[in-house]
Amino acid sequence: MITFLRQNALRIAWVIALAATIGSLYFSEVAGYAPCILCWYQRITMYPLVVFLLVAIVRKDQNIAAYVLPFTIIGGLISVYHNLLYYNVLEESEASCRFGVSCTTKFIEWFGFVTIPLLSLLAFTAITGFVLLARKFPQK
Repeated sequence: MITFLRQNALRIAWVIALAATIGSLYFSEVAGYAPCILCWYQRITMYPLVVFLLVAIVRKDQNIAAYVLPFTIIGGLISVYHNLLYYNVLEESEASCRFGVSCTTKFIEWFGFVTIPLLSLLAFTAITGFVLLARKFPQK
């Protein structure tokens, strides 16, 4: 299993980025959930990852971390902030999302705790981990 993860780390990261992109588009375009401003910022950092990772896989690019990690780290930090707002660790009055859709609107809560901001945080964290794994164990 470890060998499989090492050999396919970039492919797994790409699948996660693709699923996150399709999922966010589903939530807004099919389910009709209007994204808040923090969701938009997270989308801005997630969507290019689908292309970057696919190109890196095809070209066997060993330097993928140099141009993917800034996106995953920035998106992850925005997602951490979004989760802190969502779970009321920070008050929304301190947030930049006072206009338009509230950043704490509860659209989904699977199993009582899995929310859209949490899904975003998990995706950014997993992609970061798999890109670092691919960096440590390059494709052959």
